[in-house]
Amino acid sequence: MKTIDELLKEIKRVHFIGIGGSGMCPLAEIMHAEGYEVSGSDVNESEPLGRIRKLGIPVSMPQKAENIEGAEMIVYTAALLPDNPELCAAKASGIPTFERSKLFGAITRIYNNAVCISGTHGKTTVTSMLTQIMIEAGGDPSAVIGGRLPLIQSNGRVGKSENLVCEACEFVDTFLDLSPDVAVILNIDEDHMDYFKTMDNLIASFRKFCNLTTRTLVVNKSDPEVLKAIDGIEGKQIVTFGNTPDCDFYPENISFERGYAKFDICHNGKNISTVKLGIPGEHNVLNTLAAVAAAWVSGIAVEDCVKPIENFGGAGRRFERLGEYCGITVVDDYAHHPAELAVTLNAAKEMGYNKVWAVFQPFTYTRTYNLMDDFAKVLQIADRVVMTEIMGSREVNTLGVYTSQLADKIPGSVWFNTFDEVAKYVTDNAENGDLVLTLGCGDIYKAAKIMKDMWNNQTN
Repeated sequence: MKTIDELLKEIKRVHFIGIGGSGMCPLAEIMHAEGYEVSGSDVNESEPLGRIRKLGIPVSMPQKAENIEGAEMIVYTAALLPDNPELCAAKASGIPTFERSKLFGAITRIYNNAVCISGTHGKTTVTSMLTQIMIEAGGDPSAVIGGRLPLIQSNGRVGKSENLVCEACEFVDTFLDLSPDVAVILNIDEDHMDYFKTMDNLIASFRKFCNLTTRTLVVNKSDPEVLKAIDGIEGKQIVTFGNTPDCDFYPENISFERGYAKFDICHNGKNISTVKLGIPGEHNVLNTLAAVAAAWVSGIAVEDCVKPIENFGGAGRRFERLGEYCGITVVDDYAHHPAELAVTLNAAKEMGYNKVWAVFQPFTYTRTYNLMDDFAKVLQIADRVVMTEIMGSREVNTLGVYTSQLADKIPGSVWFNTFDEVAKYVTDNAENGDLVLTLGCGDIYKAAKIMKDMWNNQTN
């Protein structure tokens, strides 16, 4: 059987099943720009579908077997159910059919400077920041981002340069399908252990990812697990960032104002420039240095990174400010791992609000079960904790784990089965000057919308 790279040299028409997905839409746009005839299907209207249609790409609804007719290659999102009619027809048709990550890998091989950003935490923030740096500094990148970047009002773009900026997710080893020219490793922390089983296995996967890199590794020298992953790797340029002067890029003179960092960017022992971040939290100091280092190895001067960094206000669902209602500020964040919750809540506590509310949706039974004590500890950083039942996603609850067990470990916390109940409790009890943070990688953002509607109704 021919590889996807070989097939792409021969075929012209590609059909995307689930073309409106955040990971699918940017790939479809890139393929269209490369001259392929693209079609797609989906089940729900969305903003990405509007972008797709403006390019002249036809989108079929609903999904049905006949939609694949005429396609020479079919690409599908991993989110599809096995009985999806188009997927079943595709697999029965003999038409070459690939999961999204395989095409994503082939696309990274189209560009001469594919910068692939990996790590357990911070991928979307750093990918978004680097994209903004490259756009504003004249690098004109293509980008595939896990969240919406306000600068482009999208989670992806097609540029005209050889620069591609994208996230490289370790989940079920999908990042091993990519071919980075520059691989960034932000951190390695215990996650997705239902798949990796042990930290050694997780570190070994990151090591494989490093070895796929054609040119440069940009790595967090202050993370001991990252150092294990790169130990002994040869034949790559290694550029480091971290907290200390033995790193190529490091910070000095860090100060904070209401949770926002100001610091000097130092490179190879020289103080280059001072930068003031537009996103809160100490963790974003290292995220910024990672983006600067990746920009630098891509040919952008450190000095040219400063203004784009200061203009950067975050990505969608990454400490995204949704508004103020009845004097209560509502922010939505993707944090779903104890380490992410800790840095997000600590940043929130530094911002001067009266009380910080953590409205948390646990995601997957295995993560909740394995890290329950860690979740219980970090959630207590907040002043008030409200939780939903666990969103199982792809898992079945064979472990018998429930949010009530987590709530028992957090004094004063409450939990509810529905978002309506969560929203009513928060809107009944939050007060002027409070910050309400919805937290989780599932659909907890829907609870934030319900709260906003409830507060708006109170004032009308």
